[in-house]
Amino acid sequence: MWPFNRKGPSGFSSSSTAEEVTAGIDATGLTAIVTGASSGIGSETARVLALRGAHVVMGVRNLTAAKQVQQSILKDNPSAKLDAMELDLSSMESVKKFASQYKSSGRPLNILINNAGIMACPFTLSKDNIELQFATNHIGHFLLTNLLLDTMKKTSRQSKREGRIVNVSSEAHRLTYSEGIRFDKINDESSYHSWRAYGQSKLANILHANQLTTLLKEDGADITANSLHPGTIATNLFRHMGVANGIVNAIGRLVLKNVQQGAATTCYVALHPQVKGVSGKYFSDSNLSKTTSHGTDADLAKKLWDFSMNLIK
Repeated sequence: MWPFNRKGPSGFSSSSTAEEVTAGIDATGLTAIVTGASSGIGSETARVLALRGAHVVMGVRNLTAAKQVQQSILKDNPSAKLDAMELDLSSMESVKKFASQYKSSGRPLNILINNAGIMACPFTLSKDNIELQFATNHIGHFLLTNLLLDTMKKTSRQSKREGRIVNVSSEAHRLTYSEGIRFDKINDESSYHSWRAYGQSKLANILHANQLTTLLKEDGADITANSLHPGTIATNLFRHMGVANGIVNAIGRLVLKNVQQGAATTCYVALHPQVKGVSGKYFSDSNLSKTTSHGTDADLAKKLWDFSMNLIK
């Protein structure tokens, strides 16, 4: 975080809101997918992108909650273009169904915001028998991005506008296991640590964007891929933490970002002209930031890519 809300080189700080970092930007004609858009920073990201003129497709587990968000946004901005589609990132079947329906709709895709996530939950396996945090936060988004990449390439060619893939990671990537990604122990319950597993999944988000950057450049595609830390925000990500939840809510207003500030870096990376042509970078407080050494390890990124490709086969 920039100390005392001091502005970074971009002109923005930790206290900047999503509306502030996108002021004056016209996103008319752009289509964006935001995963996990039915609450927290996801819904605020969807609201601000729609406010700037983008057509936003909300990929959500809970369609009822998404409809409420949609109605709330439309009440304040009747011209907002918003759709909701069912998407459970913990299930490969659900991801494949979402991608298939999206492609069948014939919609273009300029911006993909991989935002949905779960945090520090007890050890659980997904429907595909993958540890739930790794499955939801990384593998689901990895598969979704792969399935929609051709649509994004086609859109960027036809529109002659840069496509952007935005992975919402976290400073918690610093908490991962010592080896970074535990390829041989992803599903090892005996050595599972909820926070380290969360950190591992957030490191995976960074490495995914980095390896995507390498492959997109080799392909000559006009698409960037970046990752970011939204800030520490009092959202329902904390739902697995019992008493901590009450503490977070009690002191949150004093030390944590609000949702408007929490969605700022996502909206900045997705829309701001300062980020044009920038790829494989990590952002925090709407400014370039630094990861751990794991986060810039090209061999680890390549290994994770191959490992993930094997899991989604």
